[in-house]
Amino acid sequence: MKTINRKLLAVSLTLVMTAPLAVACSKGTTEDNKTERVLKIATSYGYDEEYLRQQFTEIYEFANPNVKIEIIPTMDDMVRYKAPAPGEKMPDPLEKLKEVMQGDNPPDVVMMGYEQLPDVIDSNLLTQLDPLVTKDKFDTTGIVPAVIDGIKNVGGGKLYALAPNFSSSALIYNKKIFSDAGVDFPKDDMTWDEVFDLAKRVYKEDGDKTINGFNFYTQSQMDLFYGMQMYTAPLQLKMFDDNAEKMTVDTDQWEKVWSKMAELQKQHVFPEVVDPQKQMNRQYDQENPFAYDDFMSGRLAMGIINYGQIQQLVNANKNAANYKGFTPIDWDVVTVPSHPEAKGVGGSIYMNGIMAINAKAQNPEDAWNFIKFVNGDDWAKLKSHSSYQLVSRSKYLKPKDGEDFHMEAFYKVIPAPIDPNTKIYQNNPNIYQVQDLGRQQFLNVLNGKITAREGLKEWQTQGDTMLKQIKDNPNGPITPPAPAGAAG
Repeated sequence: MKTINRKLLAVSLTLVMTAPLAVACSKGTTEDNKTERVLKIATSYGYDEEYLRQQFTEIYEFANPNVKIEIIPTMDDMVRYKAPAPGEKMPDPLEKLKEVMQGDNPPDVVMMGYEQLPDVIDSNLLTQLDPLVTKDKFDTTGIVPAVIDGIKNVGGGKLYALAPNFSSSALIYNKKIFSDAGVDFPKDDMTWDEVFDLAKRVYKEDGDKTINGFNFYTQSQMDLFYGMQMYTAPLQLKMFDDNAEKMTVDTDQWEKVWSKMAELQKQHVFPEVVDPQKQMNRQYDQENPFAYDDFMSGRLAMGIINYGQIQQLVNANKNAANYKGFTPIDWDVVTVPSHPEAKGVGGSIYMNGIMAINAKAQNPEDAWNFIKFVNGDDWAKLKSHSSYQLVSRSKYLKPKDGEDFHMEAFYKVIPAPIDPNTKIYQNNPNIYQVQDLGRQQFLNVLNGKITAREGLKEWQTQGDTMLKQIKDNPNGPITPPAPAGAAG
């Protein structure tokens, strides 16, 4: 993230001095304006204090010189800087946050990740914001669906938090590939099957170059097993039960997904499974500086791209003459496809700066003023110049530097439901070995060695064995079970 420099701070100070922000004091009296107060902000993020101040609090403190902000991190440095040893249980930043929120000197504002929000809400630790929004007539209508609907969904329709920034993904497509194939461009609100059908129609073998229709990434080194989680997440397919004691993958729904992906692979919808050596050669291709990226190399018609990647493509197009082997790409984006049973749900959406009021806040007035300020109109206007994150207020979401593309595609979607097993992943690092068993079986399916159901049955069996090891020895090393002969 870019550090807020002096010039930017001067601009922000001008804004807060001239705009009617209603944040200078909590009760509106001159006496309160002069009273020095402390606003405590606890965070379970892994960011250091300097970043949090630059990103969220410095401008507020300029506007409110009588308010001193104290930041209370709850993520242990052991988690931030050290990779866990095999079987090592790491401190849980969320549990520490909840403990601090209920302590003798509780924070006023709490900041957390989206996946942590349901737990804190269910623990009745947050103040509902809807009454405050109504009382102060705080405008939430301009907040994009990706943020406001996503937060309300985890609160059972109620608003317990706000987030000033987010990142999101969209479906990017190469216009020339579609035009050359005589196929209509993709459009918003397509289903996954409609996208796959388009992908089949634009597949082309052109000498040594193959053009595939779609991938869940644009970069060729990424893995289809992990990429298709964007497809499965809205379907709420679970790998194991809520207690992580029994696998739940030997099912008709899982078989349908794996069989579909394997069939699409055969139909050249996805790029081929590249062997490691060929992949290494691509990354160091002297004739193509973007060989690692299928879309930028013209090998992919459509892919899922994060907003933060757009700037690289824009810069490459502008400086194409300086890149040997690169041809400028005429492109645009549409919304990430969704399932008919979960229309408009999907994409990789990450909210940055989710903030809420602690139910035990000692200074709830300043806490609400801070949240209103950082999630308000002027803050969004100031922060909208970032090339890597999006502000939550749609009126300031416009392409930069004279570019012209369908920006709305990045914020017209709603996040997929949070995986209920997220906490299990966080507290049991060995669980990822169980997931990798599935990846190995999935590769066997893609390579035609076994059927989808055979792969899932083997994953179920091996996973059950490993889950039992984890339960019996949660902090100890785990021995992967021997694969069955069917795995080949």
